[in-house]
Amino acid sequence: MECYREAIYALAVPASFSSFGSVPKSFLRRQPHEGIFLMNIIELTRALIDIESITGNEEQVGHYLFDTLSGLAARFGGRVERMEVEPRRFNVFAQFGDCPAVTLSTHMDTVPPFFASSEDGENIYGRAACDTKGIIASMIKAAEALLESGGTNLGLLFVVGEERNSAGAYQASRHPRGSRFLINGEPTENLLALGSKGSLRYEIAASGRMAHSAYPELGESAIEKLLDALSAIRKVQLPVDELLGPSTLNIGTISGGRAPNIIPDAAKAEVMIRLVGDATSTDEAIRRAVEGKAAANEVLRIPALRLGALAGFETTVVAYTTDIPAFGGTWGRPFLMGPGTIHVAHTLDERVPKPQLLEAVEIYQRMVRQLWNEK
Repeated sequence: MECYREAIYALAVPASFSSFGSVPKSFLRRQPHEGIFLMNIIELTRALIDIESITGNEEQVGHYLFDTLSGLAARFGGRVERMEVEPRRFNVFAQFGDCPAVTLSTHMDTVPPFFASSEDGENIYGRAACDTKGIIASMIKAAEALLESGGTNLGLLFVVGEERNSAGAYQASRHPRGSRFLINGEPTENLLALGSKGSLRYEIAASGRMAHSAYPELGESAIEKLLDALSAIRKVQLPVDELLGPSTLNIGTISGGRAPNIIPDAAKAEVMIRLVGDATSTDEAIRRAVEGKAAANEVLRIPALRLGALAGFETTVVAYTTDIPAFGGTWGRPFLMGPGTIHVAHTLDERVPKPQLLEAVEIYQRMVRQLWNEK
């Protein structure tokens, strides 16, 4: 957290925010506490984006979040902890009150490649602007506003590893803190998601025999086997669900071979399927497709989800996978909502609209207050 010893600085509010009327000052001004001034939501989003945290390298952003939440805890009588996942990787959890009835949570890791933040009047740009550094900032500012108004029994949980294997969420599931409701943040354009697709990921591995490329009959091409296996996989008929839509397939990476003049002895590809129902039939079809050509080594299996609605909130359905299944219900009944659109996540044009960040702060507060009153 950046320290300032001078007076509070106001942020010039872009014209695009005018539709929000009287924006709470805490969202747009730094606030003092023992010489430390909390950033406004725009600054906080950009500061988080500018800390590279590609999956496996979350340590620095984890320390930053620990320091930021420690400032919030000092102001409102909370406590903050690092939950170790593996060496130099940890989740960050902040608790306010005796038991966090509601926990706001998302992930701190990102996909590659990293690129730093920038902004114009409408948007903040940069890696993880919407997936999910802007969401983290919105959750922190929502928690700050709730605490300022006297709220308590609230948690903030930021985890590692969502973009790869949900390692942080799985670790958190083994160490619950009594939360009855989990509000998970992913880009839904501030709509409450009624469902999300699952994931089934494979490494498709083929083996062959090396030979001089002038005498291919003396070898066995692993790459040709892999291509045949992938061609068969692409022909598999995948399920369709009435709510979640079609299951989809992506061949994400391919590697293999040693040199152009050597018959390749090994090749592999990474394949991800977005599930809309039980994985059993899809898994069986994939294994039949590659039989005799390659091995289908399962890496990850996360089920599709049906999620609950809340009265008064607009809804949507999303095609991606989240950390929610990895939590296994141990952090409470899950909900899914966040600013930004998934259509620009993982791209070089990733961005989050500034008005949606402000709107998310308000929506998270409404959700938490409503869930606090749930029996």
